[in-house]
Amino acid sequence: MPPSIPRDDLRGAARLATSGTLGVTRIVEAMHARIRRPPGLAGPADGKTGGLTGLVYGSVRGVTRLVGGSLDALLALLPEAVAQAPRRPSHDALVAALNGVLGDHLAATGNPLATPMQLAHDGAPLALTRAALKARFPEPSAGLLVLVHGLCMNGRLWRRKGHDHGEFLAQALGLTPLYLTYNTGLPVAENGRQFAALMAQLLRAWPHRAPRVVILAHSMGGLVSRSAFHQAGRAAWTRRVSDFVSLGTPHLGAPLEKAGAGIDLLLGAAPYAAPLARLGKVRSRGITDLRHGLPPEVGLPDGPGGPRCWAMAGAIGQEASCLPPRLLGDGLVRVASGLGQHADPARHLPYPAERRWVAQGVGHLDLLSSRAVARRLLEWLGETPLSAPAARTRRRPSAG
Repeated sequence: MPPSIPRDDLRGAARLATSGTLGVTRIVEAMHARIRRPPGLAGPADGKTGGLTGLVYGSVRGVTRLVGGSLDALLALLPEAVAQAPRRPSHDALVAALNGVLGDHLAATGNPLATPMQLAHDGAPLALTRAALKARFPEPSAGLLVLVHGLCMNGRLWRRKGHDHGEFLAQALGLTPLYLTYNTGLPVAENGRQFAALMAQLLRAWPHRAPRVVILAHSMGGLVSRSAFHQAGRAAWTRRVSDFVSLGTPHLGAPLEKAGAGIDLLLGAAPYAAPLARLGKVRSRGITDLRHGLPPEVGLPDGPGGPRCWAMAGAIGQEASCLPPRLLGDGLVRVASGLGQHADPARHLPYPAERRWVAQGVGHLDLLSSRAVARRLLEWLGETPLSAPAARTRRRPSAG
């Protein structure tokens, strides 16, 4: 028997289908109302038709709401075993992709499929209280490694092709890996605000002295992290962060996303998410922010007392060649954007030359699995920052 689907997810899918039907009905009726009007006269302000036609459209809306309400009532009667069914990685990947494409709508309508922001360790969510964290982590580590995923992804998808940067770096540097999961369809600024609040809560509750906190972010995760630093200002948690590393982050925007190719690329990484590719023209606020990047006033969290900032970009083509733009950069983010390099000083991000690196022959998603990338990350983060106490020395494992 196939695994059950959690009741809340069934309810969320039913609501999404109902709201989709209602939305299409409203659009069609508004078009019908405009067509029925004589040339030169505007259609009704509410977009609704009258007479028999209005009755038909009203009936469609009524039946749709009735069906939606009936489904909600029916789902409420499902056994608790179904309601609490374990979540499969493929199921979570599909929900993550749906959040990336429609996450702002899911959140605005209170849909249970909207992903709440949370941290997890070993695949299990964390309760951010001192007692719960002390019970979960009885042995102190040298610090924390917080991993922030990109668009249409979740915390589990850091594991790719048998490799997980979190596990690798945690073992090498003696850090505790924590994986953030969030609704990537929300505006970057909103996710940044939530992430800043979550980091403050985490470090207030962390039961052990953590001399070092490292934030490793992929793609959109880098924008969310920069936004969190910007909104937090000089908050206490920001001074605990020794390093902030971005992998394939579109600091200056991702123009390749405009053609929809970027969404197809990201959805292709999520098992069973291929049907969502037909929604490629749908643009959540998160996707729009990915296209344009952050405003110029959101810079790097660098400076005295701030973290060291590192930027890595992938390149599947040669920047000096005559290849079309879609073949340059990592397939989604151009090299200049990934490194924050812009001719306009207001938009340029001042990464020192020694803290920028281009992974040749590595695509956007393969930044998560490349052994060359893993080795470079270890080389960077293995240098103990002057502002942080020395971490416990451990043998560095091979990245392959």
